Amino acid sequence: MSSTRETAAPAAGAWLHGVVRDVDPEVLAKITGMDGGPVRGVSAAGLVAVVSAAPLDEYGEQPLRRHLEDLAWLERAARAHHGVVEALAHRGAVVPARLATVHTDDSRVAGSLVECAAELLGTLDRVTGRAEWGVKGYLVPGVVARAGGSEGAGGVGTAYLRRRRAQLTAREEGRQAASEAADAVHTALGELAVASRRHAPQDRRLSGASTAMVLNGAYLVDSPALPHFTDLVVALGDRHPGIRLELTGPWPAYSFVAERPESARVAGGPR
Repeated sequence: MSSTRETAAPAAGAWLHGVVRDVDPEVLAKITGMDGGPVRGVSAAGLVAVVSAAPLDEYGEQPLRRHLEDLAWLERAARAHHGVVEALAHRGAVVPARLATVHTDDSRVAGSLVECAAELLGTLDRVTGRAEWGVKGYLVPGVVARAGGSEGAGGVGTAYLRRRRAQLTAREEGRQAASEAADAVHTALGELAVASRRHAPQDRRLSGASTAMVLNGAYLVDSPALPHFTDLVVALGDRHPGIRLELTGPWPAYSFVAERPESARVAGGPR
């Protein structure tokens, strides 16, 4: 009796993109997932988790941790993940999953929906008819006060030190004024938004801006209130010329959902 040895296909996990109340499978068939194929839905507890196929030899816990240290891989994964979340957000409310949330199988996905159903439904209610908008504020360097024409007592060296001290003082005062302006802008926008978050300013290497970021705000805005919100951003920019405001969006409500399960962990896998 002869036998043949077949190479087993790697076990397939499920990369979670987000959770919605309902979605047409035909819509999902047109959305490209992490593996280049279409995403699919896993239903439970009146919810649908949208997932990509994720072979565990690449997306299991140990390989995934290695990948997350590779900036090129991480950027590609983040773009693909966001593309799915954004496509879902264009069709209605979605609870975005954190990047690199992988379940070992569909039963784990369904179990997570059951376990978190109340929280997920509450979040979907909160973001329905709303979108996240970002407002970034960048320092506008002020005019440095000129030193007087007279060198004064002490000669050239002393005059230089005076000018240098005046420049540093003006720079520090400009930064302080910009920080206070950013506080005022965030407060005003938060009063119009349903909810607001203030994230840490991005480093210039990430922002691509030539000056320091002093505001990195996220705002959950009702769709009918959006014209008032955008007008307020313009008005606040005029009111606070020491910072340049930049409005971005709309985004899925990344800043206004619970951060669970943890990133870079395979849900249902080893702890």
